[in-house]
Amino acid sequence: MSKLPKEYKFLDLSDYGRQPARWIANALKKTAITPVHITMVFILAGTIAIAFILNKHFWSAAIFLIIKSILDAADGELARVKQTPSYIGRYFDSVSDIILNFFIFITICFINEGSWLLMFCAFCAMQLQGTLYNYYYVIFRNKFNGDKTSRVFEHQAPTAMPGEKQRNVNQWFWMYNLCYSLFDKAIYQMDKKAEDSDHFPKWFMTAVSTFGLGFQLLIISIMLCVGWVKYIIPFFIIYSMLIFVFILLRKAINSGRMGNYVD
Repeated sequence: MSKLPKEYKFLDLSDYGRQPARWIANALKKTAITPVHITMVFILAGTIAIAFILNKHFWSAAIFLIIKSILDAADGELARVKQTPSYIGRYFDSVSDIILNFFIFITICFINEGSWLLMFCAFCAMQLQGTLYNYYYVIFRNKFNGDKTSRVFEHQAPTAMPGEKQRNVNQWFWMYNLCYSLFDKAIYQMDKKAEDSDHFPKWFMTAVSTFGLGFQLLIISIMLCVGWVKYIIPFFIIYSMLIFVFILLRKAINSGRMGNYVD
């Protein structure tokens, strides 16, 4: 089951792990393994990658970052094939992502003996990039009858789905908000009218997908392998300038200044 109807699918550059994730999900469909179990395994893969970075085994770290990306897609795929969507699973996934991202940047900064201030700026830049992509993607899915487990605005805890306890959903929602609310509010302030947009061309969504976590981890993996470890932190700070480019493009597309768009 896809997140989008076939006619609205676009080339998602951050979603390169989707096909192997589907193989994993289909293989596990009739087992007792749950999406939360898969999330736990991707946490392990991310932790192993961090350990390899710390010991400067960069090729091994890159491999485990890619494995982590695949498993990150596999937990959602397993939830879809088992028809067991879960707010707890989604929040657990997202909270795990941001914690792993933070420790990846801490580790990179440590081995480079770099500036902790720049490290924190790069981490925030990475999160803002991902937040912009998720913001547009969730709006896109909601407008075109796609997966609605994620919401455009996370103002309050959602009603628990079958099989979940509301108390647990509330707790995970609180943790999710603690991790993401500042980034969500920052992006919303930059582009308040995005939800009113009628046009999200496929080429535009493909371009913005370079801000997706899968693509970000791919960039880190490539930079590790080619020996550009010391450039990872400044890269993500500079790369965040594209946030303003994408917001201006989105506004131009929907104001009509760009004329007819091509999917």
